Amino acid sequence: MASHGASFDQGAGTPLNAGSRPSNLNLPNAITVARIILAPIFVWLLLADNGANGTLRWVAGILFILAIATDGIDGAIARRRNLVTDLGKLLDPIADKVLTGAALVALSSLGELPWWITAVVLAREVGITVHRMILASDHVVAAAWMGKLKTVMQAVAISLALLPLAALVGDWVIVLNVVTMTAAVLLTIASGIDYVLTEVRGRRAAR
Repeated sequence: MASHGASFDQGAGTPLNAGSRPSNLNLPNAITVARIILAPIFVWLLLADNGANGTLRWVAGILFILAIATDGIDGAIARRRNLVTDLGKLLDPIADKVLTGAALVALSSLGELPWWITAVVLAREVGITVHRMILASDHVVAAAWMGKLKTVMQAVAISLALLPLAALVGDWVIVLNVVTMTAAVLLTIASGIDYVLTEVRGRRAAR
């Protein structure tokens, strides 16, 4: 699910004027930054509800879904208007990780998600993000298909965990959430391994 970074690779765009680069101060990057800003807001709403599954919980869940959905919007705008930037490629996966990481920590704080799941996901996401930032001065590492699929599955699993749907449609949605969360964790680990192997092969090829 990402736009110009982790989810959908923004690198497909080609500037109309090959001799100039698009400015970093553009609409897609602004949307990405807004996504980061929304993270503490929906976390506050979720924690303020304190597991009561009330109005604040619904607002928090809907806000998370809207925020994560903008990931596809900024990428589409960047490609369509040729506003692809290295900053956008770097910020986009960071925005995704801030959103998902904040949601996982909040859910674990409420006792609704085992801390080991949050720890595994955060270890993978933080480690790869730091590695991307270290390499940013050299080159921007594009997201692989498995990383994009991982991001989508995380978004689905977290959305199901945030919205108190069981009270409306029945407990089967809890089983569905367990399945999607398990798939998200497995993809998180697998995509992390794939990232490391890809980087190792790339370094060997460069030599």
